[in-house]
Formats: sequence, C-alpha cells, structure tokens
Amino acid sequence: MDSNDYGDPRPDEPRERRSARTSLRAEVQLRRSGHHHYIVNVYDISPEGCRIEFVDRPRLDETVWVKFEGLDAIESTVCWLKGADAGVEFVRPIYPAVFDSLVRRLGI
Repeated sequence: MDSNDYGDPRPDEPRERRSARTSLRAEVQLRRSGHHHYIVNVYDISPEGCRIEFVDRPRLDETVWVKFEGLDAIESTVCWLKGADAGVEFVRPIYPAVFDSLVRRLGI
C-alpha cells in the first residue's frame, strides 16, 4: 500500500471534510495509550478533529486523547501524518454549542 506525506494510504482518494476548520494556536493536553499526558500545540480545529504538533511521531490509526481546558478528554484517532504534525479525528464529534463555546474561549 502506498502512502503520501500525510500518511493517507489512498492518495488518489482525498478525504472530504465534514465541516470547515477554524485556525487557532493553543496548548492542549495529549495522552497516548500507556503514557502520561503532555502539553502539545494544536492548530486548526473542527467539531470532527484537529491538527496537532506531536513531540513523538504517532502511528496512523493510533488512539490518543486530546484534553481542551474545560472539557473532558476527547478520544481521537490519528488519521494523517506530515513531519511533526498529525491530524486526529475525534471518535465523537464535539457538539456544535460546545464547539462554539470552545472556540470563543480560545479567543478565536
């Protein structure tokens, strides 16, 4: 199976986004299975996922938990990789009213 820079196994079948991304730069807590949490930068967020700058490169399809201040940790799956950045898809999208509140709180 071939992959592109984003780690997508099907480069000829681009993934469509379910909603627009909101640009931001914030620090969040991230936990990988079997590890303690650590602080990472998050960029671009939508109710379905976000782009994170990882300290240690994760694996595609790895489960991670993203913790925004004021919210419970969100179970997520790594869906693409490029350099130190990775896209994660939330297992359950953030409810629209909660997402709007989160975006306001992060000062966007």
